[in-house]
Amino acid sequence: MKKIMKAAVAATLMLSMTACGSSDGTSDANTKVGIIQLTEHPALDASYEGFMDALNEAGYTEENTSFDYQNASNDLSNCDTIADKLVSDGNDLIYAIATPAAQSVAGKTSDIPIVVSAVTDPAESGLVDSNEEPGTNVTGASDLTPVSEQIDLLKQLLPDAKKIAIMYCSSEDNSILQAELAQEAAQEAGLEYEIATVSDSNMIQQVTESLIGKVDAIYIPTDNLLAEGMSTVAQVANANNLPCIVGEEGMTENGGLGTYGIDYYELGKLAGQQAVAILNGEKTAAETPIAYLPAEQCTLTINKGVADELGITIPADLLESATVIE
Repeated sequence: MKKIMKAAVAATLMLSMTACGSSDGTSDANTKVGIIQLTEHPALDASYEGFMDALNEAGYTEENTSFDYQNASNDLSNCDTIADKLVSDGNDLIYAIATPAAQSVAGKTSDIPIVVSAVTDPAESGLVDSNEEPGTNVTGASDLTPVSEQIDLLKQLLPDAKKIAIMYCSSEDNSILQAELAQEAAQEAGLEYEIATVSDSNMIQQVTESLIGKVDAIYIPTDNLLAEGMSTVAQVANANNLPCIVGEEGMTENGGLGTYGIDYYELGKLAGQQAVAILNGEKTAAETPIAYLPAEQCTLTINKGVADELGITIPADLLESATVIE
């Protein structure tokens, strides 16, 4: 997964330039793109980079476009403050990364086009009328992950597992949806499950510790709070022989055993392509369906270092097809 370095968690990246973008690909004056990202972790950072690369490739570059990047540091009040700023600044389009960031900015304007990514279900989150026909000023790219395939991966890697914990943040709509899907998938796979929720980062270690001796593995979806705190989960879980199957590659890099998930860089590029069409006047957000990455762009990632630490033998066929983290 590609990554991008930022100066600090709540830093503002300002590329103040003159303009770009008309329906025929020529430059107009004063095109402005605002960007709000919920927090800094590898998946959301990759969504940002993919978006920027898509715009750059289409001619929206540092030389002719003004970008205002804002990071909310996983603080909902910051989301609202940033959303107010991006709307009052008169941006031509706003890119919102993660559900709370998208909800904040969508609540501030019904006029400025908003493109979202890392939002699992925009309709369920109240951002659009339907994912097929948004009907609002919001569209974007969903990060709905193949939850059933991830539970199947858990079964392949941990064939003796009988009971799992489904761990997620109870205040993230995207996580609640995925947890419901995980419960269904666990039942179909013949697994018992226990729900383990957190509401802030201070609870992560305690909740993880509470699972020791109760379950055979932990499943964590693409949850923003837990992605940011994955190293804390892994430190406790791996030390107690409690493997974690996670929702995306960045969480695997930070101590998860494995995932079968989407490429957030490609998700960002997909959202960026939607933004280009809107900025060029080719489409409106209201008529642009929510986009999904095709299954062939999902990737299997295995953390072999964690597997070795936990004494888990990875089937040879999985290793051959996986991105392996040593």
